[in-house]
Amino acid sequence: MNLSKGTGISLQKGSKISLLKDDGGSLDYIRVGVNWGAIHSKALFGLIDRNINVDLDASMSAFDKEMNEIYTVYYNALESPDGAVTHTGDDLAGDQGEDDGLDNEIIQIHLNEVQDDIDQIFLYLNSYKKQDFSDIPFSEVRIYTKDDVLATFNMSSNNDYSGYVSMIMGRLYKIEGNWKFEALGEPIHAKDIEGTITYLQIKYS
Repeated sequence: MNLSKGTGISLQKGSKISLLKDDGGSLDYIRVGVNWGAIHSKALFGLIDRNINVDLDASMSAFDKEMNEIYTVYYNALESPDGAVTHTGDDLAGDQGEDDGLDNEIIQIHLNEVQDDIDQIFLYLNSYKKQDFSDIPFSEVRIYTKDDVLATFNMSSNNDYSGYVSMIMGRLYKIEGNWKFEALGEPIHAKDIEGTITYLQIKYS
């Protein structure tokens, strides 16, 4: 399946799509947005409302054909060496009130600028403070091009994510020089970025 402008698709877990357009060109821009809220709780025997900050970290790692890590873009490295990937920066708290509908962290990828030795790109999310996704009042991932939302995942409202603090959002991979996208939405037992990279290298090698 090729992606043409304005198709309005939304992929389910495990679904794959070519980023080739009907005119023979290819889409070169992918954006990942993550939106979440602080945890609301009671203190002093329920007399005082308080917010507990939630720090979710959106990251991406690029690998060669042998699954050797080429680079990782995350809160301490906001731009890739080849300039193809940028990160808006670390949000340490989440929305303090109701869902404002805006992404707290964004990763942007210009695929036509990705260096040639990169074969796969993985997008993933970690809860820095190890706060269970099910304890967060709202948390949503959106992966989209300039024209279409490719996939959405709501971790807080889906029991599949209960008991987890990390998940793989999706992956981009090359087939005969053309990029394809797979929506994963996979909760994993890794606890941090390093553990996630190790998991990916073992699973996809």
